[in-house]
Amino acid sequence: MSQEAFETSRQLRENIERVVLGKPDVVQMLVISLLAGEHVLLEDVPGVGKTLAAKALAQSIDGSFARLQFTPDLLPSDITGSVIYRSDTREFEFSPGPIFANVVLADEINRAPPRTQSALLEAMSEGCVSVDGTTHRLPKPFIVVATQNPFEFEGTYSLPESQLDRFLLRTSIGYPDRNIEQQVMLTHRAGEPVDELTPVVSVEAIRAAQEVVRDVAFDETLVDYLLDIVDSTRQHDGFQVGVSTRGALSFYRGCQARAVTESRDFVTPDDVKALAVASLSHRVLPEGIFQGASREAVETQVADLLQQVPVPV
Repeated sequence: MSQEAFETSRQLRENIERVVLGKPDVVQMLVISLLAGEHVLLEDVPGVGKTLAAKALAQSIDGSFARLQFTPDLLPSDITGSVIYRSDTREFEFSPGPIFANVVLADEINRAPPRTQSALLEAMSEGCVSVDGTTHRLPKPFIVVATQNPFEFEGTYSLPESQLDRFLLRTSIGYPDRNIEQQVMLTHRAGEPVDELTPVVSVEAIRAAQEVVRDVAFDETLVDYLLDIVDSTRQHDGFQVGVSTRGALSFYRGCQARAVTESRDFVTPDDVKALAVASLSHRVLPEGIFQGASREAVETQVADLLQQVPVPV
């Protein structure tokens, strides 16, 4: 079963990299989040390929996909769905919203007000939504790939800390190298190559791979190493709030998923180090001289903490 999970990971990465050029680390982050059964936040300036990466992931899976374009007038019911009256049956019936999909692209999530953003919370953490007192389960697998522009941009809101804590990883795409950008000019001039992608894995294969991820060996000394890193964020003078227990568990699962993407059934210190910044930097709350610091500044602080924690031999 492990070999099948490794193959699923490889097929996903190769298919996505057909259109997301020159960004293997970003592609791996997307696959890690999917295999861990968690969500990912892509934060960067407009036009660098955030939406493209999310669509490529969705197109690679033989499952359902929904795109939510977040705007200031988006309502919570536009996400979760609502109860409507059917005149032909004279009964009230639940009409599912776009959240009922295997892959949900929450595009420009921070352009909607916090009340609407919070409509995703139950779905992201519990895998279900409640409408008029009735709980409705979401399909499995279920992953939210959210994109957002830096909060300094016009018309954006800061995501609540409780919502940020639901994302396994936060990463950026960045500008491509010159030669990669030349390839983009050539491959995208006739249209969007992502529309030509065909599914390479089934939802059943994703579910099976997610089960394998949960069985990946995590040595006790590495668990202590992971918790030492988490605890260092709680002791840091520049952080008002450190990483939560939920964040530590999410970090743990992410390391297991990364091992699978590297064709291993055990976690190594490299897995922990590779995911520390992307998994923890959005879960801390800076204070003092660091309050209001940019994403890059907070990530630098977490990276510095990582260097101070001894790596187990």
